[in-house]
Amino acid sequence: MPFKLRVYKLIFLMLFFANLNSQNIELKVIGKSNLETKVIDSLNFKKAHKNFTSLNSEVLALEKKLQTLGYIDSELIKLEKENDSLFLAQFSLKNRFETITIYYNNIINSDIFKLSDIEFTDSYFVVPIKNLEKTLEFINSEIANNGSPFATLQLKEITKESKNTLVASLELVRPAGRTIDKVIVKGYEKFPKSFIRRYLKIKPKQNFNLKRIKEKTNVLNDLRFANQIKDPEVLFTKDSTILYMYIEKNKSNSFDGFLGFGTNEDTNKIEFDGYLNLILTNNLNYGETLRLLYKSDENDQKTFDGNINMPYLFASPLGVELNLNIFKKDSSFVTVSQAAKINYQLDPNNSIAVGINTVNSSNLLDDDTFLINDFKSNKYLINYIHTRRQNYDFLFPVNFLFDISAGIGNRTFEDTNENQTKFTINSFKIFNLNDRNSIYTRVNGQLINSNTYLENELPRFGGINSIRGFEENSLFANLFGVINTEYRYRLNGNIYVHSVIDAAYFENEAVDQKGKLFGFGFGFGLLTKAGLFKFNYSSGKVENQKFKLSDSKVHISLTANF
Repeated sequence: MPFKLRVYKLIFLMLFFANLNSQNIELKVIGKSNLETKVIDSLNFKKAHKNFTSLNSEVLALEKKLQTLGYIDSELIKLEKENDSLFLAQFSLKNRFETITIYYNNIINSDIFKLSDIEFTDSYFVVPIKNLEKTLEFINSEIANNGSPFATLQLKEITKESKNTLVASLELVRPAGRTIDKVIVKGYEKFPKSFIRRYLKIKPKQNFNLKRIKEKTNVLNDLRFANQIKDPEVLFTKDSTILYMYIEKNKSNSFDGFLGFGTNEDTNKIEFDGYLNLILTNNLNYGETLRLLYKSDENDQKTFDGNINMPYLFASPLGVELNLNIFKKDSSFVTVSQAAKINYQLDPNNSIAVGINTVNSSNLLDDDTFLINDFKSNKYLINYIHTRRQNYDFLFPVNFLFDISAGIGNRTFEDTNENQTKFTINSFKIFNLNDRNSIYTRVNGQLINSNTYLENELPRFGGINSIRGFEENSLFANLFGVINTEYRYRLNGNIYVHSVIDAAYFENEAVDQKGKLFGFGFGFGLLTKAGLFKFNYSSGKVENQKFKLSDSKVHISLTANF
């Protein structure tokens, strides 16, 4: 072809496509029959285009949609210009395949299929053609979540089994498995390293599994002193896998106290009582907890309780808990209790502990009596705690608690040495009926089993943290059980009102006494900037005794976090 002719032809093509690009053009698509045309029209393809490039892309996309629907053998017969503003495309759809049977030859775990509605056997699975792409993406995603983020799936040896069914083999291209090489915490850089390894159970050189990692990091929200800001992210390099966790530190210290007052039955004068409870959590960034409690009751009783809990001591899976309790009853006796426990966190919700408890009690009276006497006791302890939180609820962050312990040992006073067992339970559950209404139930109790009993060794109960309507720690027994119930109604997110319906049963073999107790009343809670303010009015009665408003108790408390 002469050079001038080639130049003229090139100029003509440039002018032709320039003309196409300068005006709107329309795309019309038909099949080889009216039925095929209806199928094509149902795909709602774009008809108006600004240029030929856009039109051609739409035709290619339409061809892919047809194959996705099962028209595997469909082909574009022609794409022609009808006039200056119209292009005509014609497809031949041919036969439509409905399903494809894919043989996977055990290269993937069949448990993946159980997560969806995929029909499968030990060697193959069947998928509708229209769902093929989505299904393969799902399988690939699960494989990635299980430690192979760069694995890819390919269909091989695709053949026609029947008029409506295809058969293929699945090939998995899996690069070398990934392991976690490094964990970096963003936001709260001093987050205790032992909690990553022991609490979350995320360790270097562990097989990488993004889905499992997300499940583990979600339990960060069950910690009092930290929570997760957003999902973890992963940085893949040629030879390393770095996990980034996003955590923030919470205000986890709390100060709790209450002031109570009521009328003394003997003097008819108003008497005050109360307590201070300070809990310091994670101030050293080790996840430790220090609790200090001082209580002064209206019966001239004073209690000091100090407790320290150090989890994952020296980066081991074990923690240590130490406790010191001093109780003084007016001028009658003073009892000092010391306990040491080794605990093990089974998972974020469950822990067990074993330990030892020693008690020394001194009679402050001039003479020993058959009820109050000097004694010493030693017991071996076992404890189990289950906790379930609802962190979305600022008023009631803990939904369920089950705390049970048992002790076995001996008690010695004068020349008498007796075997003793002791059981303690404290459990509560919130039943959320809806956003505003809930029911709170709590069960707590203790049992000491012994041949004889001394008054200064018996558990004491009664008051705001036991059966309400009675004086603090005014009741003592070798066996008691208390049921607390509240119907709670939220006025809004910061205020709730509640009823008080309590019942208790106790036995005191030291003085051959048993009975049933009841407490009724009402209260409210208010979440303020200073903390959670609680007001409680309750009246208690013994079985077969009438209520006396003069015996009612009013308790006011404030719990502040800082």
